[in-house]
Amino acid sequence: MAKQGKTYMGSAFFFLAFITMIMFSFTVEAAVKKYQFDVQVTNISRLCHAKPIVTVNGMFPGPTIYAREGDTVLINVTNHAQYNMSIHWHGLKQFGNGWADGPAYITQCPIQTGNSYTYAFNVTGQRGTLWWHAHILWLRATVYGAIVLMPKEGTPFPFPQPSQEVNLVLGEWWNTDVEELVNQGNKLGLPPNMSDAHTINGKPGPLFPCSEKRKNVKHFSEYSTPIPFSKNSNSSRKN
Repeated sequence: MAKQGKTYMGSAFFFLAFITMIMFSFTVEAAVKKYQFDVQVTNISRLCHAKPIVTVNGMFPGPTIYAREGDTVLINVTNHAQYNMSIHWHGLKQFGNGWADGPAYITQCPIQTGNSYTYAFNVTGQRGTLWWHAHILWLRATVYGAIVLMPKEGTPFPFPQPSQEVNLVLGEWWNTDVEELVNQGNKLGLPPNMSDAHTINGKPGPLFPCSEKRKNVKHFSEYSTPIPFSKNSNSSRKN
């Protein structure tokens, strides 16, 4: 009996130690990433035209979300703008938490002015570059940004590791208020006017008036975001 008791205690100790190691491993690999999104009106100038636009944290485009496979992401959105707001995490798989997907009046009521809402989701079985954007009215014209989902720590690159990674976010710019354009088009039964410029990371090209002049041009191929390119500097992936 004594021998059997020792055997049982030893097995129980081994089992508890094994469970502890699994939990410790999970804790090390997974993390909780927290972001604060303040939706606010900001004066932005493009193409020699300055106008107030809805932004996140005063940035155009908005901040980039970085996470790894297995992470939990918490994004608290506080709406300071005059429009009701919701944000969609485009391309992100919502397993068991579809209420965090973001389309207004479909998975949630929009966030009213002066209120906050926290989106909570897990990064499961995904890696790559996605984007987030407003999912109500035409506010996505200025309320958008990138999502970078990295593999778990220690996962090797499936190709030669680049010296640097750069996110390229494509968008459009209208000199007039986009909501006014949409309302005008609806009254006339016509689509809204075309944009005045296409943008990369919120900036039109150097040939447009009042644009920043760039001497260095990076050539890249389609469907490769973020774009890795060689540069004489060492870099590491953000955590």
